[in-house]
Amino acid sequence: MTIPAQAAASPSAPEPLLRVDGLVKHFPIKKGLLQRQVGAVKAVDGISFDVRPGETLGVVGESGCGKSTMGRLITRLLEPTGGTVEFQGTDISHLGVAKMRPLRRDVQMIFQDPYGSLNPRHTVGSIVSAPFRLQGVEPEGGIKKEVQRLLGLVGLNPEHYNRYPHEFSGGQRQRIGIARALALKPKLVVADEPVSALDVSIQAQVVNLLDDLQEELGLTYVIIAHDLSVIRHVSDRIAVMYLGKIVELADRKSLYESPMHPYTKALMSAVPVPDPRRRGAKSERILLKGDVPSPISPPSGCRFHTRCWKATEICKTQEPPLLELRPGQQVACHHPEGAADLAPDEPVLPSAREAIEVVTITKPEASEESEEPTAAEPEAEAPESDESPEK
Repeated sequence: MTIPAQAAASPSAPEPLLRVDGLVKHFPIKKGLLQRQVGAVKAVDGISFDVRPGETLGVVGESGCGKSTMGRLITRLLEPTGGTVEFQGTDISHLGVAKMRPLRRDVQMIFQDPYGSLNPRHTVGSIVSAPFRLQGVEPEGGIKKEVQRLLGLVGLNPEHYNRYPHEFSGGQRQRIGIARALALKPKLVVADEPVSALDVSIQAQVVNLLDDLQEELGLTYVIIAHDLSVIRHVSDRIAVMYLGKIVELADRKSLYESPMHPYTKALMSAVPVPDPRRRGAKSERILLKGDVPSPISPPSGCRFHTRCWKATEICKTQEPPLLELRPGQQVACHHPEGAADLAPDEPVLPSAREAIEVVTITKPEASEESEEPTAAEPEAEAPESDESPEK
């Protein structure tokens, strides 16, 4: 088996703002009176990537694949079990609370749940001004004036400074969380499912707000989401995770037009295309059978081989490395789509023949009486099922 050499980095490429190498997080499982460790949940199990200044890296994958854990690791809300996290060339993997405090100004997180991430006993003014008090920063014009400016920046009424979180809707609470994250003008913002808890009509507003703020403030984002439509809209590059591993990392255009990993191809087949010109067109959807294996005891070799229709003996025994098989497109697969097979003579596993079901879907024709879409027709996001990404 011949493994192609990694492509050399372009000399003109900017130095990464964030560099993650071999990141691991195992949560111990303990039992008995003596609390002896009997196993571990391998939430993140050796991932590597970098994020360049000013870009947006999207992270997608099924529920339980380790996306949110990865987000908390790179913001140092969790202590990694192994690997390194470098921010602006400084290793922050195991810095203590005191040494991390100055870096909190540059690395912030937007949490998934706008209801649980805000203290119900504090006013909006107190919540958004907390970063200034914790860092000992006195903004020009005073804290109250700066907080009101931030509230206006995220589309809220500055006069609501003294209101409490329960007086706001879900979308407004998420805007409060965004204002708090942007208070100290960070360089890197990790957004963990920033719109999944919001109504579809509000999701577009928050996504557009994040886009506008990035352009205005020069932010760098890592956005974790289950909705492939949202990720496509906001991301420059996209990482696909499966059971604690990155299986594909590519720029947006390459990933959506020609996915190389079978898992990515199955995910992309679930994304509806809201194009009226395709009425009556047929498309194939790949339904993955079976459940995601447990992260306590993941499969040997390639972790996707138990649900893959291309799995062979080498997939069962040897873990594929993440290699750049096309310019800007890395994939961890022995049998990638649209590229030379790295193990062409391997026998196919018996389980591979029944791993998937291919369903042909026909987009309904437009009504002759009216060209207006019916209530059942709009498809704004990928349906949440076992074979499509979930939050």
